[in-house]
Amino acid sequence: MSNPFFDHPILNSPYEYPNRHWELDDTGQPTQRIIESRRRAEFITPIPKPKKRMDVAQQTSLLFDEGKGLSSEDQQYDHTAIINGLRQEVDKWRQLPSTHWRVTPETARLLQHWRHHNFSGIRPFFCQVGSGNRNLVD
Repeated sequence: MSNPFFDHPILNSPYEYPNRHWELDDTGQPTQRIIESRRRAEFITPIPKPKKRMDVAQQTSLLFDEGKGLSSEDQQYDHTAIINGLRQEVDKWRQLPSTHWRVTPETARLLQHWRHHNFSGIRPFFCQVGSGNRNLVD
């Protein structure tokens, strides 16, 4: 039987804003629905459901600390909140007119070039450019 999620897992172009994603349920399983927005940063690894499942006690969650002493059982360092917050701020910046970028003239010239140049060969990925031509107000 075909599974659209595993048959076509990549929905976005590497050259454009990632504007859709596969929905995953609370256990990280694909629901076969496509959501028309960028996925929030979360550390989920979708794994196909096992064919047989024994009644086993649910595994307790592991403490994500990376050995740096930032998290404890009482308080956990939430790095995904930082990632999602940064993405929101960058999205706001991308929508500003070029006169409000607060960058050097050379950086502004390069950003304009990368955003609007018709590349005939290898072109920069969306994440390498200040904008993927999304909601530009130039």
